Amino acid sequence: MNLLTSFLLMATPEGQGAPGGGNPLVSFVPFILIIAIFYFLIIRPQNKKQKETQKMLDSLKKGDKIVTIGGVHGTIQNVKDKSVIVKIDDNVKVEFSRSAISSVETPAKDKDEKDAKETKKIEDNAAKANTGSTPSSTTAEAAAPEAKPDKKDGGAE
Repeated sequence: MNLLTSFLLMATPEGQGAPGGGNPLVSFVPFILIIAIFYFLIIRPQNKKQKETQKMLDSLKKGDKIVTIGGVHGTIQNVKDKSVIVKIDDNVKVEFSRSAISSVETPAKDKDEKDAKETKKIEDNAAKANTGSTPSSTTAEAAAPEAKPDKKDGGAE
């Protein structure tokens, strides 16, 4: 059995001549392909995510609502060089390392601005709806669906 395995390991296919007679660059092509696949599927996305996380940590400011890697939700009360003080409850403040923050739920000023814009947009739309349409057209549109009998109910037309 030992003789058979050593023969199989040392044997070369017939017709190809002596080993090492081909182009050595061709033997590196599979390794280059594997490295390229690893780069595009693993290394590049990880670097991208790391840059986004670092950008998020650098932009932390007072009033941001955050979630830590441990799942603690809170609001930033003070920002230091390497840590932040997070208010978890009325009388509970905890200091976390910046790297312990996994995500920012809502930036404080951005959310307030968005809420104000949405409220104004809703109010403008309501004002346009009240002034732009006549009362008779609104009543006719509201009454039209009720006037049509449903075929499921068995109503006669």
